Amino acid sequence: MNLYNAYVLAVEDDRQIRNYICYLLDAEGFRHIAASTGEGALSILVSEPIDLMLLDLGLPDIDGMEVIRKVREWSEMPIIVISARDQDKEKAAALDLGADDYLTKPFSATELFARIRVVLRYLYRQHSGNKAQGILQVGGLQIDLDKRLLYVDGSETHVTPMEYNLLSLFFKNIGKVLTTKQILKEIWGIGYGSDTQALRALMAGLRRKIEKNPAKPRYILTEIGVGYRLVDE
Repeated sequence: MNLYNAYVLAVEDDRQIRNYICYLLDAEGFRHIAASTGEGALSILVSEPIDLMLLDLGLPDIDGMEVIRKVREWSEMPIIVISARDQDKEKAAALDLGADDYLTKPFSATELFARIRVVLRYLYRQHSGNKAQGILQVGGLQIDLDKRLLYVDGSETHVTPMEYNLLSLFFKNIGKVLTTKQILKEIWGIGYGSDTQALRALMAGLRRKIEKNPAKPRYILTEIGVGYRLVDE
């Protein structure tokens, strides 16, 4: 999928912001359509081949969280939340429901398109079959999913099975924010609860092996109050 062939749905009830988003999409050459309500967005999604949705949470009819919930019942289409709600718990809730990223208002055009490129590159990788090839790379990190091997700057690096599972989860979701809840569920299982101490310890050990300066990580970044993200380089 060519990034600029993506068909974008912008869901925003504020006319001025909606027009601004559409103007930016036009300027970057994206095909797009807009909706001002949640129900309007859902109607478009079942009738148009949308590749990406930009979603405001504070809609006049149904809450944006409910829109995410409904869409995830039948589609894995990328969703970027754009909202004035800046509380960490709101961000985490949207991501746990299935949103791919979260942008807080006010936002810049540069930030918006950086987020769009990340989720569309992730979608492109899925469509192109790169995941099936088994080898993924970010900067100096390379992981062989078939052989369960990690290379850091060309050198094979030993990691524990749990560290490997954590890193492979990030590599399968390059550029996406993974919430603490999502990581705990994937690595330890659904019954592990919300205890993050084990995750923090596991992350610290992994960073010591992949980062030149673990205190200032280059690869796995902390989204404060929400979770972690493997950079998309």
